[in-house]
This record gives sequence, C-alpha cells and structure tokens, in this order.
Amino acid sequence: MLLLPILAAFFVGSLTAIQSRANGTLADVLGSGVQAALVSFSVGLLLLSALVMSLRRMRQGVMRLGYAYLSRELLWWQLAGGVFGALFVFAQSTSVPVIGVALFAVALVSGQSSASLIVDRLGLGPAGKQAITAPRAISAILGVTAVLVAVSGRLGDANLSPALVALCFIAGIGVAIQQAINGTVSRATREPIVAAWVNFVVGTAVLFAGFGLALIFTGGSISALPTSPLWLYLGGFVGVTFIATAAWVVGKVGVLRLSVLAIAGQLSGSLVLDWWTTDYVDLGLVIGVLIAFAAVLVSGIKRQSIS
Repeated sequence: MLLLPILAAFFVGSLTAIQSRANGTLADVLGSGVQAALVSFSVGLLLLSALVMSLRRMRQGVMRLGYAYLSRELLWWQLAGGVFGALFVFAQSTSVPVIGVALFAVALVSGQSSASLIVDRLGLGPAGKQAITAPRAISAILGVTAVLVAVSGRLGDANLSPALVALCFIAGIGVAIQQAINGTVSRATREPIVAAWVNFVVGTAVLFAGFGLALIFTGGSISALPTSPLWLYLGGFVGVTFIATAAWVVGKVGVLRLSVLAIAGQLSGSLVLDWWTTDYVDLGLVIGVLIAFAAVLVSGIKRQSIS
C-alpha cells in the first residue's frame, strides 16, 4: 500500500536537481534571486489556478478549504506553508549561482532532516505525533551523511558564504514544516492540488512584496525575462509537482520518511543529470545515493521510542 507514495516521493525528489539548476541559472541571467523566485512561483501559480478553476472537484476542494477554516479545523498558520515555499525558492535562486548546487543541497537537507524529527514529534503533520525512535534518529543522520558524502569531492569548488549557507539551512527547516502542514491542508480539502494552490498564492504574495521592497530600498530595476532557453522556467512546474505530491505523500509515510525519500531522489537525479550533461559521475555521489537508500530502509524499522 505504501509503494506508490514511496515511488512518488522519490520521483519528485529527483526533480529538485533540475529545479535547482533552472532557478539558479534564471537568477544568474536576471541578476536577481528575488525576481527569479517570483517568476518561478508565478509560473506555478498560473498553472495551478488554471487547473483549479477548470475542474469541478478542485473548486469543491477550495470550498472545503473555506469551511475547514471557518470551523477552525484549519488554523491560519496551517495555511501559511507558502511562506516556507517562498523562502526555499528564494534561497535556491540566490545561493546556487554563488555557492553551487552541492553546498546548497548540503545545507538545505541538513536543516530539513534535523527538523523533520521535531516536526513529527510535535505532530504538525496529518499522521499525528510520531515518537523519536532510534531507527528514525539514525535515518536522519544517514540522510545528512548521504549528502555530505555525495558532494565531498566538489565542496572545494564552491565559493563559501556563511550567510548563504545559513539561509539554506533555515530554508531546509522551513521545508520540513511546510510538508507537514501541507499534508494537513490536503487532508481537510481532500485535494493535494488545492493544498499546493494555497501555497503558491501565499508564496507569490510574499515574494511580490519582497521584490517590491527590494526595488524601493535598493533602487534596482525589473530585468526583462529571457525568451530562451525555455527550461529556465521549469522551476515553477517542478515546484507545483513537488508540493502537490508531498502534500499527498506526507500523510502516508510521515515527514521524516518523506524527507529521506526526497533526499534519495535528489541525489539520484543529480547522478543522472551529471551523467547526461557532463558524462562524468563522481564516486562520492554514487556512494551517497547508496547511503540515502539505506536511510530510507532504516526509517521503516519500528523500534522502542527513545523520547
């Protein structure tokens, strides 16, 4: 029964490697990480809005969202997952051109894996409170180790910026929280797509306000959007797919296992992307993928709680 959610989490995780490359390159072209993040979210919002308006069951999901909020089944902060999504895309767009995809992944996943245990323990996700067991703690450690090993041979090539690394770590914490509360919204609306739509509405509004403030206080300007290559705009499509899938999967497998599966998918996606674009695969990346798979297996072991 868990095979489909597990495969779905792994697949969308693999797409984040493409998203990082697309959003980072777009930010480099535009000269603004905030504008690139806003463009990425806007593409996703347009796509989701068209889908929600065109399908009756999606519109019914939006109505259930309103009822759930009015009846206090959902609280206001549970609708704020888009804030963390905006932070993630902003960190991705801003940091990747400077510190590289490898160091971005290390900082992000470290924050995500560390926070997932706490998020599950507090019961922020639809699966409720989940005890911190020894296998789950080991799984989180293995998830971070997998990324560290995978990029160990490339860290020396990245420009080290402590501020950006810290931003990516905080964004990773936000991703864990976002996945948990999105699962709750998905359960209340019975539509993961509606949960994703709420995220993109909130996230786009936050990024629009942030971009406006940046223009006012820095005296910058709006850069013209490039007409090619079109893959620069894939970030929004990947974001839609990831958030909608994660909102559905988190209720099936929990926040920690979703995070570890996404890590395994991200590493595998990087492996394929590197092989396709450079014809070179780093041994550390291969070993990191194997460790991530081990983390997935360990996360499924049920043992006595240590908390």
